[in-house]
Amino acid sequence: MTDHTAPVQALLLVDLQRAFVSGAEAVPDAARLLRHSRDLLARARAGGALVVHLQNDGPPGAADEPGTSGWELSLPVEEHGREAVVRKTEDDGFDGTALGALLDGAGVRAVAVCGVMSEMCVAATARTALARGHRVVLPHDAHATYDIPARPGVSDAVPAVMVSRVAEWSLGDEVEIPAHAAEVTFASAGHG
Repeated sequence: MTDHTAPVQALLLVDLQRAFVSGAEAVPDAARLLRHSRDLLARARAGGALVVHLQNDGPPGAADEPGTSGWELSLPVEEHGREAVVRKTEDDGFDGTALGALLDGAGVRAVAVCGVMSEMCVAATARTALARGHRVVLPHDAHATYDIPARPGVSDAVPAVMVSRVAEWSLGDEVEIPAHAAEVTFASAGHG
């Protein structure tokens, strides 16, 4: 069993954009998600970890279309060498972006992942991080998604909390899933 209390050197905040975490179209319990993500962000900064805000560029007319209020990041970005924004158009934050080069260049071996959507962008990004040889920590209370609506003849509605848990399970036993974001610790690369 892996010790998920060992520090990580980077925090990946996945698509914490206004369209998904505020207003009538926010994921269920968005306030909890933002509270835990803010805490992770503050502690990552304090620990000298690399912070990467992934920002999805949705297609024209989407809630996260670039330039719209829904596209804007919900948490503030500190513009300096240990924090970056990486824009993406695919679920996987590594696909067609500089994310891999950023992590490699900073000497990152372990990452914590938080954000939305659990079964889409969060899982896809975590899966590629694992495939690239990173240790991945996915705190259970720091990612979220929407309910899956019922589909006659297929299934009843699936609550968002169950969708998020299935997303964790789908990542296999390599991903570390602490119950609480508060269990995650941070250090700069070269430490921990």
